[in-house]
Amino acid sequence: MDINGTSAIVTGGASGIGEACCRQLAAKGAKVVVLDMNEEKGNALATELGGAFAKADVTNVDDVVAAIELAKEMGPLRSLVNSAGVGWATRTIGKDGQYSSAHDLEVFRKVIEINLIGSFNCIRLAATAMSQNEPLESGERGAIVNMASVAAFDGQIGQASYSASKGGVVGMTLPIARDLSAVGIRVNTVAPGLIDTPIYGTGEASEAFKANLEKGVLFPKRLGKPDELASMVVELVTNSYMNAETIRVDGGIRMPPK
Repeated sequence: MDINGTSAIVTGGASGIGEACCRQLAAKGAKVVVLDMNEEKGNALATELGGAFAKADVTNVDDVVAAIELAKEMGPLRSLVNSAGVGWATRTIGKDGQYSSAHDLEVFRKVIEINLIGSFNCIRLAATAMSQNEPLESGERGAIVNMASVAAFDGQIGQASYSASKGGVVGMTLPIARDLSAVGIRVNTVAPGLIDTPIYGTGEASEAFKANLEKGVLFPKRLGKPDELASMVVELVTNSYMNAETIRVDGGIRMPPK
């Protein structure tokens, strides 16, 4: 699918993996809406790429619809990348055996709300807009790429909420792809491994932490680069025969229990 002259939305697009996706989609000629809560970074990136910034909560219907309408002003919306997400590390029970120290249920709900329900909210609304597009020669109207994680398959201790949310993203990929095939919209998911983003911080302690993480990567023995992940996202957007798949981009890592 040629995305030159079309519009694209990238949630969580202001930094990290989302930013790399914005840059690569823009390099292919797409007008990108950087959807994020960070106004400073989002506006700066959108200005640099000749796109637009939308301050939006992925769980808020009005916010997402406004971002979609903004994208449509720049060209037919043919691409959505769901990259917004949060993580939380908490054990299921506390050490003191008290009910009060068990995993905070509101934290669990929040992670599910943003990572899973937020992704579905963006899918259902963006797909509605895509369904109104004129079909391309192949009948294609758009493509959606979701961001899961290897934690969907080998989640570690403390990752119950995060793994559940990303497992849900993987689980809904096929049924949504089957559903949207009727209107020519493809749906795929990427499951990143350990990607070197600002989440790990900077400085000597950060580098030591990352060096320890690298030991579990099969090959190459390093963390992944955001551009390596983004290139797979762009492939899933542009390759019209990729549909209903979840692809790990992880250097062969299989995460240990902790």
